[in-house]
Amino acid sequence: MSVLPNCPSCNSEYTYEDGHILVCPECAHEWTLEAQETINNTDTITDANGNILNDGDSVIVIKDLKVKGSSTPVKKGTKVKNIKLIYGSSDGHDIDCRIDGFGAMKLKSEFVKKA
Repeated sequence: MSVLPNCPSCNSEYTYEDGHILVCPECAHEWTLEAQETINNTDTITDANGNILNDGDSVIVIKDLKVKGSSTPVKKGTKVKNIKLIYGSSDGHDIDCRIDGFGAMKLKSEFVKKA
């Protein structure tokens, strides 16, 4: 019996194989082993100062950021708790987070520093 990796979306240990894909029964996320290996082999995500970021870290915004659909920006010095990293993002937004007063959004790691 082979050991399957935890779900990259919710970290559930109850993943199973369905043909050539892996499936998570808790969040319904599907992925392939090749995609999992690509995620595991990616470079680390660093903040503006070069510190390595991890899931669950807290970061501080280092400059005012305009938000589409909002008249107020995310202010410099805003603390963002419990971030989730997005590897392989095509648009450069590699942090998924929730900011008080704005809700869920994605940030670029170049505009934050580790708290």
